[in-house]
Amino acid sequence: MTACMFIHGFTGSPMEVEPLATYIQQHSNWECIIPTLPGHGNELRLKGIMYNEWLLHAEDTLRDLLKRHDTVYVVGFSMGGLIASYLATKYPIKKLILLSAAAYYVNFVQLQKDIRIICADFFRGRMRENELFTRYINKIKSTPLAATIQFRKLVQYVRPLLSNIHVPTLIAQGEKDGIVPLKSANYLYNTIRAENKKIIYVEDSKHLICHCERKESLFQEIITFLKEPS
Repeated sequence: MTACMFIHGFTGSPMEVEPLATYIQQHSNWECIIPTLPGHGNELRLKGIMYNEWLLHAEDTLRDLLKRHDTVYVVGFSMGGLIASYLATKYPIKKLILLSAAAYYVNFVQLQKDIRIICADFFRGRMRENELFTRYINKIKSTPLAATIQFRKLVQYVRPLLSNIHVPTLIAQGEKDGIVPLKSANYLYNTIRAENKKIIYVEDSKHLICHCERKESLFQEIITFLKEPS
């Protein structure tokens, strides 16, 4: 039996990776599960949450899957990519998928371009139509500074562990991601010591890579990577 665990990002929810989970379910008989990290989901309640609570919640979910399945794959998006990487250093997962994984964060060049688009829509009276603005404004309002500090602590904790990853790993990064820069994917690829590793750059994709226009071809590459012999 095979299972695939998906981990969403900071201030996110299962929605961030649901398109990929649905695709894999449609093209396999695997159990797919997307835990909601403490304080996350449709309504953010991050006050007082420590980064180790996110790691422990992911560990509990993974241990349950490992009890019931011979093969478990882990997929992590953004901060979830760092959590997935942490799990790969401690548990016998078979393969690792890192999507827009935040080993580094904030792509200032792309972010400036996105802000210019938001400003242009503002002056045209089209702010409500700007998906980027509407997606992030609520997150900014409901994210305590202390939670952002915990996110940074998690990154600092996991980054030195990346060289301990030896399982087959696929890394995917959007070329127009304003949150996670391209150097993050390059760093992951160069630091992870897996013999079987692959990096994919998705043209025109912003941060939510599982919702980009080219998601179908990306999903095909991911499931091919997961199904091929190690």
